Amino acid sequence: MCNFNKENEDTKMLISLFMQKAAQNIGGTHHLLSLIEAIRAKKPSPLMMKECQIASNNSIIKWNKKVFKDKVDVLEEVLRVHKSSENPDFNILNHESAKKRKAILNAVKTLAPIEFVATPQNPNDGGGFSFKVFDTLKDDTATLNPIFIAMFFCGAEFTKKALKYKV
Repeated sequence: MCNFNKENEDTKMLISLFMQKAAQNIGGTHHLLSLIEAIRAKKPSPLMMKECQIASNNSIIKWNKKVFKDKVDVLEEVLRVHKSSENPDFNILNHESAKKRKAILNAVKTLAPIEFVATPQNPNDGGGFSFKVFDTLKDDTATLNPIFIAMFFCGAEFTKKALKYKV
């Protein structure tokens, strides 16, 4: 999941194009990578920040709802189970255990309305960008947005490979 080389071509292209546009809209590659490093530096999870924002030297990312530990734990477990998956479109609601499925469904309902907005601290650097947690959200289907995973769970190395990828 955080191995760019194992992603399928469509996902590589999507992530690469988004990251290139994001870098342009936030002041450049360096600003985007420093924002990702600032996100990854927050422990135990950047999603649980009570201010619902993380700032780097050049940019800031904000979101509209605090995420509590139980939902982050469910999300991390889903990602851990699918870590070796080369299919980024896996449905996180597919789970054998009814109890686990219910916990995942509750997490999906909590995380669905969250929108992340990244903006440069200098307005002349660009207009910023935004993304959501889920790529697809239907009745029995929920797929995680690869951009969300890249920003919050993968390191800067993943983004560097995405930025260098030739479409």
